[in-house]
Amino acid sequence: MDKPPPTPTEASAPGLHFRYYDLVMAAFVTILLLSNLIGASKPSYVTLPSGEQWPFGAGVLFFPVSYIIGDVLTEVYGYARARRVIWTGFAALAFMAFMSWAVVSLPAAAGWDGQAAYEKVFGNTWRIVAASMIAFWAGEFANSYVLARMKVWTQGKHLWSRTIGSTLVGQGLDSLIFYPLAFYGIAGWPPELLGQVVLSQWAIKTAWEALLTPVTYGVVGWLKRREGIDLFDTGTDFSPFARSGARPV
Repeated sequence: MDKPPPTPTEASAPGLHFRYYDLVMAAFVTILLLSNLIGASKPSYVTLPSGEQWPFGAGVLFFPVSYIIGDVLTEVYGYARARRVIWTGFAALAFMAFMSWAVVSLPAAAGWDGQAAYEKVFGNTWRIVAASMIAFWAGEFANSYVLARMKVWTQGKHLWSRTIGSTLVGQGLDSLIFYPLAFYGIAGWPPELLGQVVLSQWAIKTAWEALLTPVTYGVVGWLKRREGIDLFDTGTDFSPFARSGARPV
């Protein structure tokens, strides 16, 4: 039978080795890249009971999972290790943008008629790439910070309050930054559509977090038991650029 996990602070556990941390990081980066590559620039819609079509960004169906994994990382492993994963994801996004540009720019072989379609799918403009990276960076760090601070304030109780609360802040910031930066002034994205998409993105992402709360509880509980730890960010340096997890105490 598993023993209850200890509850050290981040300052007291800088060198611990975890069995599943790398796997959680890989899942985070995978979902981050695929949701940005496949779904970020396509607007879709749902039909409301009134018959009105309400638009939303197609990537919202999967991108929120990266925030849920981010919640798991911060809740189980602490802010400092979540920070490392966020920077890893940021670097992966940067490489994806460079690779997309390089491959699209290569001349097409004679007889291949897919260049136009390839450019449309993978030839994201600098605006979309920059907006995605800025929004991800700001939203993920805000999400992780809010969750870590709320965990200390609530003394580790009421996990649902901090996963949903951090998502409200992080996903709201992400949507508010990404869509205006990426699409404002572009044909097919009038201001009213842009505003609707920002609001629907925020609402759908938060709803996803709420609906998947039982899954989050299960994953967090399992990881805490298997890793044998439950970190609290007391004395943590919350700067995104800090190298260590904790301030001297």
